[in-house]
Amino acid sequence: MARVVRRFGADVTAIYPAGGATGQLLRTLVEREGIESLAIQTLEETRQDFSVLEKESGNQYRFVLLGPSLAEQEWRACIDAVTSFTARTKFLVASGSLPPGVPEDFYGRIARLAKDMDARLVIDASGPPLEAALSEGVYLFKPSLRELQGLIRAPLEDQAAWVDASVSLVQAGRADIVALTLGERGALLATRDRVLRTQALPIKPVSTIGAGDSFVGGMVWSIASGHGLDDAFRYGSAAGSAAVLAPGTELCRREEVERLYRAVVVETIWEKRPTAE
Repeated sequence: MARVVRRFGADVTAIYPAGGATGQLLRTLVEREGIESLAIQTLEETRQDFSVLEKESGNQYRFVLLGPSLAEQEWRACIDAVTSFTARTKFLVASGSLPPGVPEDFYGRIARLAKDMDARLVIDASGPPLEAALSEGVYLFKPSLRELQGLIRAPLEDQAAWVDASVSLVQAGRADIVALTLGERGALLATRDRVLRTQALPIKPVSTIGAGDSFVGGMVWSIASGHGLDDAFRYGSAAGSAAVLAPGTELCRREEVERLYRAVVVETIWEKRPTAE
């Protein structure tokens, strides 16, 4: 996500644990993108994930390896690093699964920090860590359909169910905005007053890696730049689509996002009517 925001020209700092040779490589790759890197040194080696493309079928397989266990002083150092940005942070993005050893309420603690910092928290996670953040209330929650199904504990088989589930989270105060990504079916965005929908663009995907991160990056950059929510939703959708056109972990490029942005159509499928005085 940080790579996408930086490619749009915004300042961003990546905070992450890093250990061993893999951790050093990660720091090098992050800094090569021009991103300020605040890496928390860990004793154990940073994990590796990888994908395999089967050429004959075109199927892509992703392997997410078990991460190293973080000691208490290591995960607490991550929280301290977030606290150090108190005076200049507009947005905090909490993304991904938590390493072993990190308490399940870690993102909940980050959510409380965001309130103290007057920052907007964006959460892209699943399971108990996600629920801990939502229990505190967040600005933007970006689930995939599978993640939303797991949270709501329902199959959510059609648009009406997607809308009901997303709006219920907003009305309960768990998120100001829910941006639900639906893969080849586009995306849906819900606030207290409106529900928007985009359809997937007619493109042939090369890789699905990083589509969600690109979507979040596009939206966060757009909102931080002062754009309206409709525009931010279009940029998120365009960035997610641009990511699937790039091989491997390349993510989206701004010029491709701008091209696709012009083709994204945002439809209002529900809007709260003003109450007559």
